[in-house]
Amino acid sequence: MDNNFFEVLSELGTENSVDTQVAIDSVKTAMQKAVQRMYPETKDKECVRVDIDPERKIFDVVLLQTIVDDEPINHTEVSIDEARASDPSAIVGGIFERKLDISKFGRASAQSAKQSIKGDLRDINRDKILEKFEKYEGDIITCTVTQVEPGRGAATLMYDKTELYLLRQDRMPNEVLREGMSIKVYVTKIANKNKKPIIKLSRVHKDLVKRLFEQEVPEIYDGTVEVKSISREAGSRSKIAVVSKDPNVDAIGACIGPKHSRISAIVRELNGEKIDIIAYSDNVAEYIAKALSPAKVLKVYILDNPEPEYDKDGNEKPPKTSAIAIVPESQLSLAIGNKGQNAKLAARLTGCKIDIKSDTEEFELPPHKEGVLSGTVDEEEDLFESASKTVSDAGTTQEDAVLSDDDEEIVLDDDAQETTNDNTEDVADDTTKEDAPAEDAS
Repeated sequence: MDNNFFEVLSELGTENSVDTQVAIDSVKTAMQKAVQRMYPETKDKECVRVDIDPERKIFDVVLLQTIVDDEPINHTEVSIDEARASDPSAIVGGIFERKLDISKFGRASAQSAKQSIKGDLRDINRDKILEKFEKYEGDIITCTVTQVEPGRGAATLMYDKTELYLLRQDRMPNEVLREGMSIKVYVTKIANKNKKPIIKLSRVHKDLVKRLFEQEVPEIYDGTVEVKSISREAGSRSKIAVVSKDPNVDAIGACIGPKHSRISAIVRELNGEKIDIIAYSDNVAEYIAKALSPAKVLKVYILDNPEPEYDKDGNEKPPKTSAIAIVPESQLSLAIGNKGQNAKLAARLTGCKIDIKSDTEEFELPPHKEGVLSGTVDEEEDLFESASKTVSDAGTTQEDAVLSDDDEEIVLDDDAQETTNDNTEDVADDTTKEDAPAEDAS
């Protein structure tokens, strides 16, 4: 056999990131199928053997024929006379090994064998990629940007010699990616689609924020501090509610870190995204008030019988808490936020429907119970400052852009979707036509 064959065999293994032995096994299977196509009678019998030994430069395709005394009925048999012509010790009932000349297999058989080998190696490579990444589903990985497509906006990333793709809709708005940059991405889904490995990545998923906090805050990683909820508008602002299981550990202080070191690292990774850290409370009214920070909330009313809501199919949704939050007139725009952002994030964070009103507005109050807050704006000015700390030197501010004079009231719940990126909260179960398969680049 030409030495070039064994060089190609080695290259096949290297190009497909598999051991040479795996490539050899694939070639053996392909050659067995090629013989079976030439001699259909061999298909259901174990009468084809392929010997490949790169060190000794052996590549033999052997047809194992049963030695018979009569005339052979097909290629699975050979007459005793023919067998003894090559091997005098041959006996009836024994096995005669006939080496086949693979150069005479024909173009169709050779092409079929080639496609079979490529298909086998592709499947092996796919399974290797899926196996490698399945442990990262729901976690974050650090990748290197290798290419950014100007038109589509998709970015090609490299992780452990595997090419991955970050689609435009999964990139943070206004984030500029450059070749050679190191970025962290959240692995939202691992799938096998059309025999191709799909590794779905995201920079906008809210759980990216959660995993970053787990990496930067030891108290969250070890379970001392628990992340209760996260709401996010990627690239702009996130709110994260935390609670400490240890009375001696300050949950918010742990998240911020000495000299803001922990929160600053997270903000840098998120390209300056503002992050509000909220102290979670089982008191729903107090939780809502804190979630609306940096605005100061005077009072929260929890409505007794919220109006039922229905999905697009007309089915009634599970009831959710509805509340009215009262803020000073001067704080109304701050509570609502630019384009309703602060109110929407608070609603998603708490899972409540929140109606924000100023203390000067007259309205009819539905049946309710008044929420109990641990202080008021006049009595404890720093109540919410201690409950929700934003870090100015890490890219956050204490004020949102002010709405127009016509924006006096807003009612939002955690299902509000306007001006949000759908990928921020959830990732669809099904991959789309834009999904790009992961490829091993080694």
